[in-house]
Amino acid sequence: MVSNVQLRPPSGFRDFSPREMILRKKILGIIEDCFIRYGFDPIETPAIEYWETFEGKYGEEAENKLLYRFKDPWSEKWFALRFDLTVPMVRFFASKALPIPFKRYHIGRVWRHERPQRGRYREFWQADADIIGSVFPEADAELLDLTIYVLQKLGFRNFVVKLNDRKMLRGIFEEELELRDVLPIYRAIDKLDKIGLDGVREELKKLGLDSTKVERIIDIISEERSPDLMLETIQNRFRHNENVKQGVSHLSSIIDFLDNKKKYVQIALNLVRGLDYYTGPVWEVVLTDIRIGSIAGGGRYDDLIFLYTGKNVPATGTSLGVERVIEAGIELGLFNLNTETYTTIYVVSLSKNAFKHAWKLAMKLRDTGFSTQVDLMRRSEKKQREYVSKKDIPLIIFLGEKEIKSGIVTIYDRRTGKRYTVKEDAISDTLKKIL
Repeated sequence: MVSNVQLRPPSGFRDFSPREMILRKKILGIIEDCFIRYGFDPIETPAIEYWETFEGKYGEEAENKLLYRFKDPWSEKWFALRFDLTVPMVRFFASKALPIPFKRYHIGRVWRHERPQRGRYREFWQADADIIGSVFPEADAELLDLTIYVLQKLGFRNFVVKLNDRKMLRGIFEEELELRDVLPIYRAIDKLDKIGLDGVREELKKLGLDSTKVERIIDIISEERSPDLMLETIQNRFRHNENVKQGVSHLSSIIDFLDNKKKYVQIALNLVRGLDYYTGPVWEVVLTDIRIGSIAGGGRYDDLIFLYTGKNVPATGTSLGVERVIEAGIELGLFNLNTETYTTIYVVSLSKNAFKHAWKLAMKLRDTGFSTQVDLMRRSEKKQREYVSKKDIPLIIFLGEKEIKSGIVTIYDRRTGKRYTVKEDAISDTLKKIL
């Protein structure tokens, strides 16, 4: 009797075929190499944390609607799936005595109860790099420089880095509208991409703001100018507000440090990022060729570690959305799913008696560093070659009674149609030349 089991994963979760995983590992390898080049070291944190680790860190909407939490039936304790890689990293840092600046990277899964759609899943991968201990703009600049560097290494060219500063925006709202409690306003503005300006208006009205203030907020977040002109205008207009002065100074320094990469940067006053823990500069990267949402983002969160240790320790981080990076790269033709297998060599047994010799030859090739397969199904030569074709393995080595007696084998390159007849003890050298 066939069991009534679901053959598909739950909504928002996915299986990955060998083709997809080979591409994913390639992309993750490029990202990891870039992180290492900039001096970041890896850590790993559990998929599950105590609920208290996350409580009060992200904001009401994230914690009540998006975060997976559950009660352990054995211990009666509440746990939660990792919502992002930042808060677990802060918990990790708070539990150790680590030299600063602490520069870590982490590439791993996170879980959110999102509505599944293009580029948005309930289980997905993030690639994060963070710097703890530096209050200075060069730390933020290094992370932005790294983010741009990674995207360039992956082949992206047409993108914009949207940059803002929550502290600066707070100062503008203080001066223009005499607003002090800005977090609810930030949460409303953060929904702009999902609900549009009219939707943001309605969200702001729900907060009890009158129409005049709502429209002024809309005017402020709709302003777009070049970074230098925007910051100069804000500085001149709000020169007596300390939050504005600090924010403008910090952003100006970041842009200056970016040097020739600053061509990608735009000041976007409508960018606030949705999580409550951000305190200063925030950024997101969007592609100009296709619409897929932001593919990277981050910012400064100077108050988050205080919630764990009672000590003020500055921190800043950047994150790449692996799913969107891959989907966008495929759509733009930067990546492909053409590689079916890592295997480069298949040893075809031409007879039953040749199989053990083929087995030994495969082991020898693996020891030499070649990814090699050998028949495990006791199939005919024809069936073995059909398998090779389906897996698109580039090289075949034919091994039968004749080859065993003569000590000479035939290597067939399926990519070029060329055949090479070589002595068995010279196989490795020949394969290196072919590959």
